[in-house]
Amino acid sequence: MAITSSRGVILIHSAPRALCPHLEWAVGRALGRAVNFDWADQPVLVGSRRAEFYWEGPVGSGAALASAIRGWEHLRFEVSEDPTPRSDGGRWMHTPGLGIHYAQTDAAGNVVIGEDRVRYAMEVAAGDLFELQRELDIALGSAWDEELEPFRHAGDDQQIVWLHKVG
Repeated sequence: MAITSSRGVILIHSAPRALCPHLEWAVGRALGRAVNFDWADQPVLVGSRRAEFYWEGPVGSGAALASAIRGWEHLRFEVSEDPTPRSDGGRWMHTPGLGIHYAQTDAAGNVVIGEDRVRYAMEVAAGDLFELQRELDIALGSAWDEELEPFRHAGDDQQIVWLHKVG
């Protein structure tokens, strides 16, 4: 069976300057080839850097990339993997305070919440509308989106893929 290829983007929203080469090495190891990011200053957090990198690799590379770079403190990032005819897409978001969040995505980049997760949210909410909203916000990664939004806007003069606004 042929290995299906996928592609996606890594958005490093903020990384300490000293961490930048380590992130490139980690991404390169996960992809099996050397990579270089085009780093720029992150104006939202003085002293930090931002980068955007488009990648191609075997299906599942998004998870490998997110795992490779998630262990460092003071790092904010997003990794996306586009869906293929044989696999779902995915989106990983990470902030220092919240940790990592994964969500399945559809062909348009929308977050897809599975049936079991919706049933769990309804069970936990037990008829409480506010609790149901809280559970669905968790499933959607709303807290991660809120924390990352100022960092996304910091690069408005650059071409940015707005993953949460696709569709």
